[in-house]
Amino acid sequence: MIRVLVVDDQALVRGGFRLILDSQADLEVVGEAADGRAALAMARELRPDVVLMDVRMPGMDGLEATRRLLSGGEAPRVLMLTTFDLDEYVYDALRAGASGFLLKDVRPELLAEAVRIVADGETLLAPAITRRLVQQYVRRVRPGATRPVALDALTERELAVLRLLARGRSNTEIAAELYLSETTVKTHVTHVFGKLGLRDRAQAVVMAYESGLVEPGSS
Repeated sequence: MIRVLVVDDQALVRGGFRLILDSQADLEVVGEAADGRAALAMARELRPDVVLMDVRMPGMDGLEATRRLLSGGEAPRVLMLTTFDLDEYVYDALRAGASGFLLKDVRPELLAEAVRIVADGETLLAPAITRRLVQQYVRRVRPGATRPVALDALTERELAVLRLLARGRSNTEIAAELYLSETTVKTHVTHVFGKLGLRDRAQAVVMAYESGLVEPGSS
């Protein structure tokens, strides 16, 4: 059973998400919070697997709550929610370690699947909007960023995998493009994360763009 905490300042939105998620046999909403501060307290108490976190809330917003939530050791996965498809705060949340984001008008079946994906350790990077956010804000956030020394520890194959991963490719697509098996791709991804000290694909994408390994606008 995947335990979910829903965080949004609108009771109607929280209730709607609860209805959708609780209708799934493998998902359970264990709590609701109306702002970031309450979310932190409830996450400590309830220890959810996934937190659905609204970006814009009064008091402590979702971005600050995500930073604090993910700064600890055993942190849940965070899936950001936003009404706007061009919200620079979402990019900042990805940098803080969030596992992706969804628009609030997402179809019910996609919401449930998104929770399963992030609970399984994956990241929601496929939607084109995620790539647009990264491309639009990466240079503004860290102008003049230099290539991390840690990249030198990657093999040429691992660099190739990282470039494709940063462009939103799935493991299946990377395997097809590099003529590798999916198992081999998964192994390369694991090595990339380990060598770069990354938590997941979201952080790998951010590093790839900020270091200049992948240029904004590339596909």
